[in-house]
Amino acid sequence: MEVKLALLADGANVSREGKLNLFGIFDTLFARSFPTTHPQMQLVIRFEAAAEEANTTRQVEIQLVASDGGILFRLPGALTVQQRGLGDAIRMDHVLTLNHVQFERPGRYRFDVLVDGQVAALVPLQVEEIAAAAH
Repeated sequence: MEVKLALLADGANVSREGKLNLFGIFDTLFARSFPTTHPQMQLVIRFEAAAEEANTTRQVEIQLVASDGGILFRLPGALTVQQRGLGDAIRMDHVLTLNHVQFERPGRYRFDVLVDGQVAALVPLQVEEIAAAAH
């Protein structure tokens, strides 16, 4: 199983027809002071598995990693590959809503997407401090 798409967005959903809808894709956050809390973001991941992987379960983990390599949090889980069609690649879109993510300081962060313990994708996130507007 591979990760074909991984990104951060303000919003995302999968329609009844299976369309992945995204808006507000970003890779940088701005804050006036630290620590700062980002109220909500969506980590969007598209997995793709070969037809032969149907009905298997894979271990998936999301990690938020700071620039010093420290892991700020982990979200472990299992993903069962469901058969969709005869002989076709199996695509699975997942939208993870992350609420109240705290960043202690500005810097480079990343979300690591692991499949069966191996890094399958990296989603970079730059967190920058901006000066308060002068009055």
